[in-house]
Amino acid sequence: MNQLKHLNAGYMRSVALKDVDWFREHLSDDFVNSNPDGSMVDRAGFIEQIAKPAAISNLGYEDERIRIMGDMAIIHARTTYTKADGSAGLGRYTDSWARREGVWVCVAAHVTRG
Repeated sequence: MNQLKHLNAGYMRSVALKDVDWFREHLSDDFVNSNPDGSMVDRAGFIEQIAKPAAISNLGYEDERIRIMGDMAIIHARTTYTKADGSAGLGRYTDSWARREGVWVCVAAHVTRG
């Protein structure tokens, strides 16, 4: 559980800091992400998105819930952030992790924003 908490913190920190190298190391080759607008991107598309300037700032997370089912884990959390207009935003994310050859990698993510 502690390893997954650490990975989740790294994921969120890397989104905020645009640390594409972290994602290259921790996303599976078959990773997919569901964006807040309903579109889906693969690993390369997600890393490309991360590298671009963000429309939000002050990204944080709370209410983290980690569920482990053998070699699969699901992480749910609520996000807090500041929108481009300065107003507060809330969202949620669900990340799915798989332990492959003894290493946890993120295989899927789903992000919502309000």
